[in-house]
Amino acid sequence: MTEDVLRIGNASGFYGDRFDALREMLEDGPLDVLTGDYLAELTMLILGRDRLKDPARGYARTFLRQLEQTLGPALDRGVRIVANAGGLNPAGLADAVRELAGRLGLHARVAHVEGDDLSPGGRFPGALTANAYLGGAGITACLAAGADIVVTGRVTDAALVTGSAAWRFGWQQDAYDRLAGAVVAGHILECGTQATGGNYSRFAGRARDLRRPGFPLAEIHADGSCVITKHPGTGGLVTVGTVTEQLLYETGGARYAGPDVTARLDTVRLTQEAPDRVRVDGVRGEAPPPTLKVGLNRLGGFRNEVVFVLTGLDIEAKASLVREQMDEAFDRAKSRPAQVTWELARTDRADADTEETASALLRLVVRDGDADAVGRTLSSAAIELALGSYPGFHVTAPPGKGAPYGVFEAAYVDRGEVEQVAVLPDGERKLITYDGPARALTDVEEPPLPAPLPPGPTRGAPLGLVAGARSGDKGGDANVGVWVDGDEAWRWLVHEMTADRFQNLISESRHLTVVRHVLPNLRALNFTVTGLLGQGVASQHRFDPQAKGLGEWLRSRHLDIPEVLL
Repeated sequence: MTEDVLRIGNASGFYGDRFDALREMLEDGPLDVLTGDYLAELTMLILGRDRLKDPARGYARTFLRQLEQTLGPALDRGVRIVANAGGLNPAGLADAVRELAGRLGLHARVAHVEGDDLSPGGRFPGALTANAYLGGAGITACLAAGADIVVTGRVTDAALVTGSAAWRFGWQQDAYDRLAGAVVAGHILECGTQATGGNYSRFAGRARDLRRPGFPLAEIHADGSCVITKHPGTGGLVTVGTVTEQLLYETGGARYAGPDVTARLDTVRLTQEAPDRVRVDGVRGEAPPPTLKVGLNRLGGFRNEVVFVLTGLDIEAKASLVREQMDEAFDRAKSRPAQVTWELARTDRADADTEETASALLRLVVRDGDADAVGRTLSSAAIELALGSYPGFHVTAPPGKGAPYGVFEAAYVDRGEVEQVAVLPDGERKLITYDGPARALTDVEEPPLPAPLPPGPTRGAPLGLVAGARSGDKGGDANVGVWVDGDEAWRWLVHEMTADRFQNLISESRHLTVVRHVLPNLRALNFTVTGLLGQGVASQHRFDPQAKGLGEWLRSRHLDIPEVLL
């Protein structure tokens, strides 16, 4: 470890990410700390259901299998590993890591962070999981006590980096600007290869190999600034564009709140320092809010679906017929599902040269608290139509028994109600407290806008010819970040893409609340669409339940774009 920089990499963006990434990050170049982000709203539901089957489970078992081939090399190289793979059972995972180390004949100092689980005591009745988002201070304490491996439960994704950086540089709780810089670095790293060309909206025409992007790393300095890069020779690319997109992902306004600090995203400066090296500096921070976010997962009931294939002519009439038939079948069964949703996707083309491209898809989704209402009732009604419905009747697959689905919601508790505990390698339990001031979260005023472009010829064209975008989910809300490269394009975008314009282009949002956030330093707009995703990804509310493709839909929409930008 050099004296003036912390090299911290990430090897996992979600539970199920590239298995070999932990080994590759250790082998492909020098590191001081290697993190892994395994948790998401949906993951907590999955782990909650695992824990129902076996109380000893509840953590990301993939992490253990990865350590089997990497624990030795990590210890040999002096690389600390920090991961939130503990999920709902960080103590259980820490014990399993110690057992693994013993089996491999290795001496590993293992610590964990707990206190996020708020489900005991009935504070949130009916919740399968209830976990507060903790900050990085517990990680800092574990590393300071000499831990080689630190596993946590539910911390913020960026806490893996803030906790490590605060340990390395000795930052105190009031080092808000430095901590905010680490939050930004952590947010860029947290989704793995999304920072190095994965899912990049402007990938087309790039000369770089994007088939297997390398995982990202940050070279963090004592002042909180950093350089985002990747190991030499790995695939992908690191540019201002790839970093901008990840910064906009699953964020909202200029104030990005967390338990350690509120980072001001409107102060971030990005500079292409060299190929595959983007400098991030200028980040300002403010005191964190007085409350902590709590993620709640509940079992919402049972869900099932069937997709009818409608081929050739009379698509609308065929859809109408099968809907009427299914409605009558539900009435006869006297067990109509509580929620019945239909969606017709007109994927068909006229005079198509293949049957698939001549077909549309009619999707029926049902939900109910009774498993039979979405299982036997749906399957009987759908399959009995096989010889007595529209011409060409068939389905993509017979409906099954139905499956339980989850509902996510966020709550907030006073941070004093949550006892974060760092369990150090020697077993000592250290209570982590925050003694600094708190600042209530408020929106910033919209900054002054640049002058619009002067009038000139325009051409109808897709927005994506001049803008990049990335979208994602936060509970039932969706966010879409839109950015451009140059000042001229920014002058056009910031005046053209208002919240009203967004709603005109994205029809699903027209009856919802859309809020626009302006981030001039990034030449970016961030849109929050409230309620687009219903009760969260696990409820499977829409065709794209995590809004992953929403930004690409927006980029495909046509606008009158100034010809000077095309």
